[in-house]
Amino acid sequence: MKINRSKVKQVKRNKLSETVLINKDLSDKEKYIALIPQVENLLNEEDNYFSNLANFTAAIKQSFDKVSWAGFYLFDGNKLVLGPFQGKVACTNINIGNGVCGASAERKETIIVKDVNEFPGHIACDSESRSEIVVPIMNDENLFGVLDLDSTSYNSFNETDKFYLEKLIDILNSKINFKKIIL
Repeated sequence: MKINRSKVKQVKRNKLSETVLINKDLSDKEKYIALIPQVENLLNEEDNYFSNLANFTAAIKQSFDKVSWAGFYLFDGNKLVLGPFQGKVACTNINIGNGVCGASAERKETIIVKDVNEFPGHIACDSESRSEIVVPIMNDENLFGVLDLDSTSYNSFNETDKFYLEKLIDILNSKINFKKIIL
């Protein structure tokens, strides 16, 4: 699919900050296509994993109005521990197998939840959350954590989100050595 480049804004750079700019008139697919090279640029500019995870979540939250919360839960060997995020205060620890994040970590697969009230064992960190997508961060069958996105609207996430978020996680995985992260 060709996208209209005039609708896509590029990364603005200066010595103090980088800003990801995505035109709000684009479809979700076009936003992801525009976001991928910008995220790659952000990750190429910094070696610190914490900064990269924080900017990754900021880029996602800024680019999609439907996202009310974007963050990482990192695997400490026993449970998922809250990492960098954008949004309201969140649950700090999630056991493997519990809630959407824990289920995604256990199954090692992306989970799309169109209505969180219908997901058995959903953990309501934000009572306004209505739908969710969780993408595991894997390398050679090793779990490093999950990316969690929430929305205050039902049915916010679909196969397009799954496809492109998994691509973004692959990019992140290629830039960050998760094996060096000690929780």
